[in-house]
Amino acid sequence: MVRTTSTMLPLGTELPCFELDVVSGVNLDPNDCWNGIRRIRNFDLTKRPLFLMVICAHCPFVKHIERGITNLFDSFGDDVQFLAVCSNSLITHPQDSPQFLSAQANKFGWKFPYLLDSDQKLAKALKAACTPDFYIFWPSPEGGSILKYRGQMDGSRPGNEIPVSGDDIRLALCSLLKGEDISADQKPSIGCNIKWHPGKEPEWFG
Repeated sequence: MVRTTSTMLPLGTELPCFELDVVSGVNLDPNDCWNGIRRIRNFDLTKRPLFLMVICAHCPFVKHIERGITNLFDSFGDDVQFLAVCSNSLITHPQDSPQFLSAQANKFGWKFPYLLDSDQKLAKALKAACTPDFYIFWPSPEGGSILKYRGQMDGSRPGNEIPVSGDDIRLALCSLLKGEDISADQKPSIGCNIKWHPGKEPEWFG
């Protein structure tokens, strides 16, 4: 484990192109628009706000905030599309294989899709660095979705005795849903480094 902080992708960045497989076995709501769909494309998301999480099953930083993710979904899942993405290399970390991702999602009642970034292209396009890493993309009047927030869920970390509240994400989503601007002074997430395929680490790693 390498303790790593977000690279803080520039605000205003457009949602990168992607088309990713959906982890099977996640208990989505029967009425969810993604129920039964095997792949999700970024252009299907441009009319809805998107809360994108780069997470995984084994990371202690992710385990620390799993129930916090559930609470955020319970609060905002009707208004915002939630997506979880696992970009970790299954070559080096098979503990993040699909069966473990679906078990994680179902344990915590996540009713949103979990995607596999098997070639790690989305993580690299987002300049994602750690698990967890969080992004809020908002529909643009010109079309597409642009980055409004990236960084931490809140100030809680394993061992620092600060309760998991989701306050940073919660404040950003509440403000954006009201049509208000949010501060560009955003704090980076901290977690385990993304487990890149051997020999294919991005330039910002290490």
